[in-house]
Amino acid sequence: MPQPQESFLEKHCVPCEGGMPPLDAAHVDHYLADVPGWTSPDRAHLVREFAFADFAAAMIFVNKIAAIAEAEGHHPDIHVFYNKVRLELNTHAVGGLSENDFILAAKIDAMA
Repeated sequence: MPQPQESFLEKHCVPCEGGMPPLDAAHVDHYLADVPGWTSPDRAHLVREFAFADFAAAMIFVNKIAAIAEAEGHHPDIHVFYNKVRLELNTHAVGGLSENDFILAAKIDAMA
């Protein structure tokens, strides 16, 4: 399995119009090592949960994620449960995971 030539933090999401396949399970498993804390139970989504002291702190985090997502043009599904935030990433246009999901996950981790 080839290593990415640059880290996910150095890359930027690229627009995806579909027509390309999602990453296969081997690539997903390989890339998961670069985003510790994220899981992919179905190899079609990245999932991570973050815990905070309270609702206000959770919402501050969500707003920071929104800024990153807008800058990258790639948006997670965000679920807020009082002091917990669950993020789910996938690339709808390809019906699974793409490199964009790992780029956004790495940038969220760097901000968190």
